[in-house]
Order: sequence, then C-alpha cells, then structure tokens
Amino acid sequence: MKFAIVSDDNQTVSQHFGRAENYLVVSLEQDEICERKTLTKPGRCRTTSRGRGQHSHTENARGSGFGHQAKGAHRDMFENIMDCDILITGGMGRGAYLDLQELGIRPIVTDISNIETAIEAVLDNTIIDHVEKLH
Repeated sequence: MKFAIVSDDNQTVSQHFGRAENYLVVSLEQDEICERKTLTKPGRCRTTSRGRGQHSHTENARGSGFGHQAKGAHRDMFENIMDCDILITGGMGRGAYLDLQELGIRPIVTDISNIETAIEAVLDNTIIDHVEKLH
C-alpha cells in the first residue's frame, strides 16, 4: 500500500490540498513503513496577499474545482502520486476529490493534523473521511 499525504513540513497534514507544497509519500509492506519520500506537488495554488488562493476553478453549486480547466489542473497536481492508493489531506475542493476517485486513488479528508497519527488511523481503519469539509 502506498499513500500520499499533503504537507508543507512532513509532520502535519496540510489543511488545503491546493496550497500544499509537497507530498509525503509513504510505502507500506505488511503494515510496516518501508519507505518515505518527499515529492514536490506540481500545480500548487498560489496564495494572494489577502490569504486567498488564486484558482482557475469556477465556483458552482457542486463546490469548487469543476470544469475542463480544473480537471487539467488536478491532473497536473496528481502527476507525482498516480501510483498511490490513498491521498490524505485536511481539506480540498469537491472536484479534486471526485477526480482522485476517478483515478482509483482514495481521497481522505481528515481532521487529524499529525501525519503519524493519520497513518495509524488508516492502518487501524479508524480514520474518518470528513466529506463535509469539501468546498
């Protein structure tokens, strides 16, 4: 099993998928970590001086991250994790969440901030996917 966790410091789960700088990719064999590596997340959303991200996403009734341009931006962001089974994040747009599912990657939106605790929760099958946090 292989998971990607969005993070800026390799210790905490980023609260916004689009703004995170990196993925911590963790490979497991028989529920034991056998490899960790940090990968740059392509296509990162830049933050403006007002603290809001610059997205090409168009807001609509389904949430953010829908439309042709958004799908292409998501594909770019997923490029480095196409071989992962799970993506853990603290928040993301509904469009990105659904695009991950289409690729066969299970997205999990968690309220757990510590990466090690989140990994353990996945392994223990106690992690909760907080879809109510999708925007």
